[in-house]
Amino acid sequence: MKKLLLSLAFVATATAGYAQKMLVLYYSETGTTKTVAEELQKQLGADIESVEPVEPYSGNFQETIQRGQKEMQSGETPALKPLKKNIADYDVVFLGYPIWFGTYAMPIASLVKSCDFAGKTVVPFCTFGSGGLNTSSESLKKALPKAKIATGYGVRTARVTAAGKELDRFLKENGYKKGKVVKRPDYSAQQPVTEAEVAIFNAACSSYQFPLGTPKTVGKRVTSESTDYKFMVKSRGQNGEDATSVIYVTVGKEQGAKPEFTEVVR
Repeated sequence: MKKLLLSLAFVATATAGYAQKMLVLYYSETGTTKTVAEELQKQLGADIESVEPVEPYSGNFQETIQRGQKEMQSGETPALKPLKKNIADYDVVFLGYPIWFGTYAMPIASLVKSCDFAGKTVVPFCTFGSGGLNTSSESLKKALPKAKIATGYGVRTARVTAAGKELDRFLKENGYKKGKVVKRPDYSAQQPVTEAEVAIFNAACSSYQFPLGTPKTVGKRVTSESTDYKFMVKSRGQNGEDATSVIYVTVGKEQGAKPEFTEVVR
């Protein structure tokens, strides 16, 4: 009898994550974050809703930059249309946004000010030009101290077609979706870069619109799908001083695969 009770307790614990009620809540200006949100909703079978400003952003990069900077400097966040879904009805909220100025977009700043996320598990997901998952997750922890900010998912806009496969792994690894994945190995210790590794870095990063710096050392890992690189890179910060960032690059094993940089962590 004792064994039966223990077995039932294990099953209840193992399946609890799948019984949670989930909401995919997101803001998307150009449609890229919407693509990821809809993929999440499809894989999870969750409810979904978009965050909509009363005065929409134009979709023009420069106009969005100017408006966003003005709002950040003034501390005035954009007014939002009322949500149709009630956050209180959900256990887990997947919160999606594009990265603006190194953190979540201004409509999400309005959302976290006006809505109660206390007691919820909030899973950030974001789209970006180079990076911002780490910094935006830290911002959410400060803005929502009564919520649990879980490990998040981010993808470069240039690689959004990879989101479906990456999300499948992410959701299974973190217990939001049934299934198992093979654990990836850790990166090797950092070693000085070779000429061949610098060539891989340049092939992945040289077409990016802003200079990303010079790789100095690298750690590697090999999986069944790719060879991945973790480059330590020297660059200049916005203040002109020396800075160090981490740039991740992946090279798929399919024939003709080209190096792609997946994220910059500053």
